Amino acid sequence: MAPTTKEGQRAELHKTIWRIANDLRGSVDGWDFKSYVLGMLFYRFISENLTAYINKSEREAGDPSFDYAQLGDAQAEFGRKETVEEKGFYILPSELFQNVRRRAANDANLNETLARVFKNIEGSAVGTDAEDDLKGLFDDLDVNSSKLGGTVAKRNEKLVKLLDAIGDLPLGNFEDNSIDLFGDAYEYLMQMYASSAGKSGGEYYTPQEVSELLARITVVGKTQVNKVYDPAVGSGSLLLKFAKVLGKDNVRQGFYGQEINLTTYNLARINMFLHDVNYEKFNIAHGDTLIDPAHWDDEPFEAIVSNPPYSIKWDGDANPLLINDPRFAPAGVLAPKSKADLAFTMHILSWLAVNGTAAIVEFPGVLYRGGAERKIRKYLIDNNYVDAVIQLPPDLFFGTTIATCIIVLKKSKTDNSVLFIDASAEFKRTGNKNKLTEANQQRILDTFTTRESVDHVAALVSNEDIAANDYNIAVSSYVEQEDTREVIDITELNAEIARIVARQQELRTSIDEIVADLEGTK
Repeated sequence: MAPTTKEGQRAELHKTIWRIANDLRGSVDGWDFKSYVLGMLFYRFISENLTAYINKSEREAGDPSFDYAQLGDAQAEFGRKETVEEKGFYILPSELFQNVRRRAANDANLNETLARVFKNIEGSAVGTDAEDDLKGLFDDLDVNSSKLGGTVAKRNEKLVKLLDAIGDLPLGNFEDNSIDLFGDAYEYLMQMYASSAGKSGGEYYTPQEVSELLARITVVGKTQVNKVYDPAVGSGSLLLKFAKVLGKDNVRQGFYGQEINLTTYNLARINMFLHDVNYEKFNIAHGDTLIDPAHWDDEPFEAIVSNPPYSIKWDGDANPLLINDPRFAPAGVLAPKSKADLAFTMHILSWLAVNGTAAIVEFPGVLYRGGAERKIRKYLIDNNYVDAVIQLPPDLFFGTTIATCIIVLKKSKTDNSVLFIDASAEFKRTGNKNKLTEANQQRILDTFTTRESVDHVAALVSNEDIAANDYNIAVSSYVEQEDTREVIDITELNAEIARIVARQQELRTSIDEIVADLEGTK
């Protein structure tokens, strides 16, 4: 019997996804194969999304039996221009996922058919506002790759299986608001691939529970924000948590980010579409945020979240232009060439609105290392930009077991102190990773919101005291861990030892007597 609860449906969907991903993969490495599974899911999504959109408007206009998928391509051409203006792309009926899939098994040139369809979908946006959002989205779904098989016939066989498997996923009727199922399927696939890929997966995917905590921290006390931003956007999942936390329409101007890796940049844009964020509500750029930032001229962001790569190399002072860059110049020093962590922090501060909040996952070393990093911390503390530092548990992220922390930045604080929170014990062990449960997240958020010192949990420390402690902002320097050792009564312990020794002596005497008796009976 099919599960009726939402959680049951989700678990069933995840099991199916896991099975098809592994069945289909065959000899292709899972990390490489993700582009095929995710790309095909995207193709199905935009086909059903467009069909549902056109059907709705035609049926409301008085044709209750209208079905775009059954329309001839020539008739469909009439609606192209206004549909592209609204949706950002167009797909002719013959090129919709469901119609290509139906003919796939008998199409000897399936690879060419799919290549043409993908090119046409991208081409439909050329010359429009959506062009940059669609460009290159299918590049990683290479239908002619030898990874799929050594011959065209073998590749087509794999593509038929892929179309069928994605087409059979129980994602409901599109009209019945199954958008969250597509988004959930995509999230689950990415988490699955990130987990199996270890370190490389960790670089592009932040676990959902951490993402949710970051988003919730940045919107405390708010029901809406102008827009949200992530300078190391990865696959975009962190940004999209705002759609869950605030509701999509309460992010008024949309979702912004930048990503240096081309494949991951494509994943992020696909992720936006799959969560039904229309092209005009997101702006994801490709490039190196530290050296060539996008969104330079945009209005500052009210909410910024990020999990930048830990301690990566960057140009630093080898590039003479950077010390005069308005993002980095205020601190008077650049982050070390071998550790870009605080360069991301300074960039984020620069992009942050006066009434905004940023929550950044940081490598623990940035809290206490000396040199240029100490000078940057001095700038941040002396100017009262650091709102809180939260110590997270170890082993939350893919590809690393280190205990990271969250630095919360604000430009308009109501006090001159930093709240230090020790959340290192706030986790539940799940499988081979630690996980922030709903209760763990809530306790951290409550402590953050209350902003008061609590023994062994939180300490509100003045900026002066932090300065006196050489600008060290490690949580362990301010929140004393509870001593869980048992208090021992020495007098009682000595008495117990004396009793044991006396009893030991009694036993020895008894044993000696027994031995003597035995020897006497020989």
